[in-house]
Amino acid sequence: MLAEKEIKKGQTDYSAIASSPSFQNLIRQKKKFLLPMSIFFLVFYFTLPIMTSYSTILNTNAVGGISWAWIFAFSQFVMTWMLCILYSRKAIKFDEIADHVITQSEKEKTK
Repeated sequence: MLAEKEIKKGQTDYSAIASSPSFQNLIRQKKKFLLPMSIFFLVFYFTLPIMTSYSTILNTNAVGGISWAWIFAFSQFVMTWMLCILYSRKAIKFDEIADHVITQSEKEKTK
């Protein structure tokens, strides 16, 4: 027979929080956002060194003496800033859901 551990007053039952539907919803939403964005970032980031190493497509001039490689490299900075802005906005929603999970956990703890 296994003894069940008691949760002392002031301690948090993290296993109960992790198994709650609201926390599972938070994790699901974060994965749904972060996984595609991470894959997009890695593909976009590594495309430049791969294309410049194994092909000459980006060596052609795009505007005057500026090649497509320089434009693609500059676009990586723009892409990084855009992903940061997008994540910052999405993080506000994640924080709201996390606050809901915390308040729900505290309500269940007082029962």
